[in-house]
Amino acid sequence: MWEVIGQTRAVSLLQHGLESGKLAHAYLLTGPEHVGKMTLARNLAQALNCEAAERPCLKCPSCEKIAAMRHADVQVIGLIKNGDAAEAKLISIDQIKEMQHAANLPPFEGKHKVFIIDNAELLSLEAANRLLKTLEEPVDNITFVLLTVNDKLLPLTVISRCQRLELAPMPLAAETAALIEKNGLEPQRARLLAGLSHGCPEWAIAAAKDDRLMQQRDEELDKILGAIRADYEARFAYAAQLAARFSQDRGAVYRSLDFWRDYWRDLMLQKLGCDDMIVNIDRKAELEEMARGYRLGQIKTFIGAIQSAAEQLRQNANTRLALEVLMLDIPSREGGSVPV
Repeated sequence: MWEVIGQTRAVSLLQHGLESGKLAHAYLLTGPEHVGKMTLARNLAQALNCEAAERPCLKCPSCEKIAAMRHADVQVIGLIKNGDAAEAKLISIDQIKEMQHAANLPPFEGKHKVFIIDNAELLSLEAANRLLKTLEEPVDNITFVLLTVNDKLLPLTVISRCQRLELAPMPLAAETAALIEKNGLEPQRARLLAGLSHGCPEWAIAAAKDDRLMQQRDEELDKILGAIRADYEARFAYAAQLAARFSQDRGAVYRSLDFWRDYWRDLMLQKLGCDDMIVNIDRKAELEEMARGYRLGQIKTFIGAIQSAAEQLRQNANTRLALEVLMLDIPSREGGSVPV
């Protein structure tokens, strides 16, 4: 039983490969964060080492060990974290050398070795070239699975040695139904989490299990509302906080900008009368009140400003300046005074 949600085509292809004995020696799974790439890679490793007739069973000792990432023949290679120390920026050539050494050894407790390279787009050039040599010489009983959110950042030579599977975000209705059916969520909560996840069910499942994710989202939305209603001094203070955070955790700031974009997109949908499509359905009354204070053109322009700020940050522009300009671009509500 494959656990990944909503990736029927990819699962069918892998299942056919298992049954026919014609699996590729290397796969490239590409798609947005939390869409299910790691779950699919783990399920494939389970299927290759499963002890049951129908693979993966998820219940045999081998499947359970892989689920807990305690199986000697299944390894995940990714960015190294050293406690409170800064994370490595790239996957190093030494990590790939260690992987190659392990690949030269026979399976220890299972039937098949599986090496999962997470965030493969972060391979250093030396590491990618070293990996290429391994991919060019397939070995029986070894499968490599590369996971990436952007395969355009990988060398074409590496991509050409892998079978590429694209995992697309799920439609809202399909994800909502899956969360209700497979995870037992109440319909309204399933709809909220599906909307917030943007078709990436692993985030929704994690949020259903861990209330802290929704608490963080609520805190971020409250900060967004505070900035919208604040004067320029308070807005610039908020921009400074985000800029300081960016140097420590870029992903957190990108997520904040995603919250900004979602909120203003909801205002646009509310303005257009498409409130059945909004993401933040638990804040519907608030959105109705906010939407009355803006013209549609103002909302559309500011959504563009948010997207522009995110793009500037990805291009290594001055972080604080880009965020301060975004604060200046917040439109004034109709009938309201300009903040000073």
